[in-house]
Amino acid sequence: MERTEKQYQTYVQILKEELVPAMGCTEPIAIAYCAAKARKVLEKRPDKVVIEVSGNIIKNVKSVIVPNTGGLKGIEASAAAGIIAGKEEKILEVIADVTEDEKKQIKEYLSEATFQVTPSTSDMIFDIVVTVYAKDSYAKVRIVNFHTNVVLIEKDGTTIYEAGTKTSNTVLSDRSLLNVQDIIAFADTVKIEDVKDVLARQVSYNMAIAEEGMKGHYGANIGKVLVNSYGDDVKVRARAMAAAGSDARMSGCELPVIINSGSGNQGMTASIPVVVYAKELGKTEEELYRALVVSNLITIHLKTGIGRLSAYCGAVSAGCGAGCGIAYLHGGRYDEIAHTLVNAVAIASGIVCDGAKPSCAAKIGASVDAGLMGYYMYVNGQQFRDGDGIVKKGVENTIANVSRLGQVGMRETDKEIIKIMVGQ
Repeated sequence: MERTEKQYQTYVQILKEELVPAMGCTEPIAIAYCAAKARKVLEKRPDKVVIEVSGNIIKNVKSVIVPNTGGLKGIEASAAAGIIAGKEEKILEVIADVTEDEKKQIKEYLSEATFQVTPSTSDMIFDIVVTVYAKDSYAKVRIVNFHTNVVLIEKDGTTIYEAGTKTSNTVLSDRSLLNVQDIIAFADTVKIEDVKDVLARQVSYNMAIAEEGMKGHYGANIGKVLVNSYGDDVKVRARAMAAAGSDARMSGCELPVIINSGSGNQGMTASIPVVVYAKELGKTEEELYRALVVSNLITIHLKTGIGRLSAYCGAVSAGCGAGCGIAYLHGGRYDEIAHTLVNAVAIASGIVCDGAKPSCAAKIGASVDAGLMGYYMYVNGQQFRDGDGIVKKGVENTIANVSRLGQVGMRETDKEIIKIMVGQ
């Protein structure tokens, strides 16, 4: 693939758009970012905060610790952190720099100000509206579709900025250009200097939090459970390190991660196992980066049709991506990678997303295992075939079926999961 081709340039841009840093679980951070922007527009500390969120936001904020808050959880805590200590110009690292005094102020503010959380009445799966009030003045900010996509800024009845919610995804590069064959061709030919910065940062950030997760005590300590139970073979370590990173992140570890498809868990799952295998196989830095291109872009390709938030567990897509990256490290190209992907999604596509919380780490372990199983099935001459459940002949046809399952088929499942979680 030539550097001058539109597809090459688009793939580079997709990596730059998706592989960005975030401090903490991205849905609470999106609320903090929205609230920080609203506070800046208001130009004073609000005494009342109204937060309208779609069901999937409720699902993914309910059970995770918001970093740099002293262990607080929930929608109100996320908004309060953004208002008191947020630096909105830092986007998804909006609350990366919080002082000890500010942590105390966040807790005090939660008891002093009035907070109101209401379910969104829009039809958007990803929707956050934060309205802040101070005496007779108010400011409103709305984010839809993805974590940084501000579509409305309003103050005291005057619209400062507005974009259409239905077309807002057009600010991202064209994901329809993604396909497995061209992803591999791009990985083979990309000039490393075009992708090195984003991939080096992904390796540095995500391995740091994985190592912290293995050292510390976070969540259910899934990484340690895996190693203690199954040994330290590379197949175990690949799963354990990714799970450990998730456990740390879900439990409020104050280290940033590089996300993929709007998710830190997916960013870690798509990268950490590939790094572990590259080290085990003695691969060069360049070989690692090319494998990470495969893993990240296939993860994004799988997630594009499903959507940012769904009842379909995003770790599955990333685990499948990691399996493909590992296949690439072993010298596999289109046949090996296509079969790895089809096998992996056939194994793990039934895992549901019931919000961000410690069990995400275990789902990551299972998803990476599916990615590895998908590859080792191919190595052993085994595969799932056309007509086996959702599997259809041709990797892109199977991906289309997964997209349909995640976006359409699991829509009612998503609603029921949310009802269960909020006790309805």
